[in-house]
Amino acid sequence: MIGIIMFAAALVLLLVGFPVAFTFGSVAVFFGVFSEGTGMFAMMPHRIWAIMNNTILMAIPLFIFMGIVLQKSKLAERLLESMGFLFGEVRGGIAISTVLVGALLAASTGVVGASVVAMGVISLPVMLKYKYDKRLSCGAICAAGTLGQIIPPSIVLIILGDVFQEPVGDLFKAAFWPGFVLVAFYVIYILIITAMRKELAPPVRLENNTQTKPQQIKTALKAIVPPLTLIVLVLGSILFGVATPTESSSVGGIGALVLAFLYRQLSFRMVKESALETIKVSAMVFAILIGATAFSMVFTYTGGDIIVEDFMMNLPGDKWGFIVLSMMVIMALGFFIDFVEISYIIVPILAPIAANLGINPIWYAILIAMNLQTSFLTPPFGFSLFYLKGVAPPEVSTMDIYKGVMPFIGLQVIVLAIVALFPGLFGMG
Repeated sequence: MIGIIMFAAALVLLLVGFPVAFTFGSVAVFFGVFSEGTGMFAMMPHRIWAIMNNTILMAIPLFIFMGIVLQKSKLAERLLESMGFLFGEVRGGIAISTVLVGALLAASTGVVGASVVAMGVISLPVMLKYKYDKRLSCGAICAAGTLGQIIPPSIVLIILGDVFQEPVGDLFKAAFWPGFVLVAFYVIYILIITAMRKELAPPVRLENNTQTKPQQIKTALKAIVPPLTLIVLVLGSILFGVATPTESSSVGGIGALVLAFLYRQLSFRMVKESALETIKVSAMVFAILIGATAFSMVFTYTGGDIIVEDFMMNLPGDKWGFIVLSMMVIMALGFFIDFVEISYIIVPILAPIAANLGINPIWYAILIAMNLQTSFLTPPFGFSLFYLKGVAPPEVSTMDIYKGVMPFIGLQVIVLAIVALFPGLFGMG
């Protein structure tokens, strides 16, 4: 039972505020030395070396760099302004614009924090100014910002590709339609709820909009075409087998610099700041990964994985009992811990069980990715909620944000259920 006690101890440390990057590593060292002595960690340097030499994981810092450069190029501002002009006069139009821009940012940057902060700074004050409901506004921004977790190029999918030992390109291809359906559900929900309760989002005419409709479309195309070209280059090269995800991530980094030049935002200072931020985020991810690797090693050596496997393999309902319970566990853990720890501690335990039950690994990985997306929205520790609260005006309370995301969490669960029950609709039958 040492492995189970380990996991409980790690959760307690996280809840009291111990740094995430060191929690699992410190717990692993304590319990590993207690159970087997220091000899257990003799192979740990080789494991760390294998992580550092993993070519799949090289794509993570490159995609992070691409996202940060595009953020500093004011891509979000241009997209939100042009989309706002197009849809502002529709009831709920600014919220719909936010969702569509979130999808474009997800496909071009994949950085959740940057997307939520950018849209929180730009679109939230506009929605509040035009009497949009605070909860609807906050929910739309947080939900749109988390689309980067499922829409390629997603860091989550790269990590899951490494864990499942499946081609990342196949995961990107499989995630496209579920991500598209999720965007459609968000837009349809906003249209329906604002039609039923007209006070939530009145139609507006933006004060600084003096353009005719053809001019608005032309302006929007100018804002959309450059990032869309980058998306086609990056994702197209992966999906059509022209380049590996690692190679296409380097194309994305160069493409982001080219866009920054076209937007007249390219400077040595901007590149330096982007590189430093990339190092900070990448260092955090890999520190968590090394700690999670140590934790998984001790958990396995102490027999924790056998306990979990025996329990999961004897569930009623065969593979469906396993899928339902594993999804519930991942969702519950998402309330408290980050997607990186879940991916490298929980998923390696579940993946062999799924293989033994004959479950399609690509389909199961997509279900996990969609489930992990909700961890960014679920109170009390959803990162998107913290990002938005950090830039929201004083009149927006934490409870407004919590209540605002609830319908969108429900929509995510519905789409997750659709993908689980009808994988053939998404090419994963």
